[in-house]
Amino acid sequence: MRLVVDRGLPEATTLTPAGERILAAASTLFYEQGIRTVGVDTIAEAAEVTKKTLYDRFGSKDKLIAAYLDRRNRVWHAFLDEQLAARAPGTPEEVILALFSALTDWIAGSRKGCGFINASVELAAPDHPAMPVIVGQKQWMRSEFKAQASLAGLADPDELADRLLLLHEGALVSFRVAAMERAPEVAWRAAADLLAGWPRV
Repeated sequence: MRLVVDRGLPEATTLTPAGERILAAASTLFYEQGIRTVGVDTIAEAAEVTKKTLYDRFGSKDKLIAAYLDRRNRVWHAFLDEQLAARAPGTPEEVILALFSALTDWIAGSRKGCGFINASVELAAPDHPAMPVIVGQKQWMRSEFKAQASLAGLADPDELADRLLLLHEGALVSFRVAAMERAPEVAWRAAADLLAGWPRV
């Protein structure tokens, strides 16, 4: 079994070497220190470019933030593909649980929690260029849960997808905010119980 929902990702933009350095530096700094606390001067210095080069490549800090989250989203999807290939789930229910299992390994390398949730807290403006990336990432997760539930023949896949997304995102928030180290494992067990008791069509 595999992921079935269209990723909806536009073709990745090809960057110059300087653009790649800027995006790499911004990605590390935004995630580790926070989007609002990191200025373009700091990013330019870390990338060993001028501020003019940064603006020439990305146009604005806001567009650089959007590029950072777009890149992180692509990394997340590639990570999920690797996880599913390694776990080889055989049923849609196993795909759903594999998505929860993947959180354990993802969080191990992402100690600051979910970059998308963190960004949504910092970016208050609903028309910020990065908001479609943030919202799209969460909507895609819900759509994948719904699609797998439908393939499994489970009743009311919309309601089930809502509950699964709450468990998935709740694990990310609990890990970061409540210092709940085993949040992904707890969420996996809750999802397994939910699936086991869910009625079929």
